Amino acid sequence: MTENSTREERFAHGLEVLRTVDGEAGQRVIDSLSDISPELGHQIVAWGFGEIYSRPQLAPRDRQLVTLGMLTALGGCEPQLEVHINLSLNVGLTPEQIVEALMHAAGYCGFPKSLNATFVAKKVFAERGLLPVGEQPAPDATSA
Repeated sequence: MTENSTREERFAHGLEVLRTVDGEAGQRVIDSLSDISPELGHQIVAWGFGEIYSRPQLAPRDRQLVTLGMLTALGGCEPQLEVHINLSLNVGLTPEQIVEALMHAAGYCGFPKSLNATFVAKKVFAERGLLPVGEQPAPDATSA
């Protein structure tokens, strides 16, 4: 995207990025804002995914590690953490890597926040049939 891109072009690009990494889950979040703050939904897509997330300097899996750490440290972001744990799995992080990132966060933001984030991960993993962690086959390293 360029500085001269239109509002609609930025949104379309962001929506393409969002759908690529998050499938329908991200769209459901945007749709849930349509009757209260469609502009917030637009900004999440156009700016958050079209301008920031799509930058080439970090791979999507690396962006997700940063996001998991930030949402864990902030606390009170469990609904967003659920979306981003799913997204993390979609972009190639394993359950073990996600759990390790959340445990690593405990040293920087405390056990309560790390525990809350880990329980969100447990919910996501259960929904996706990925429990118990550590007993799933490793993904093919060439596909990540």
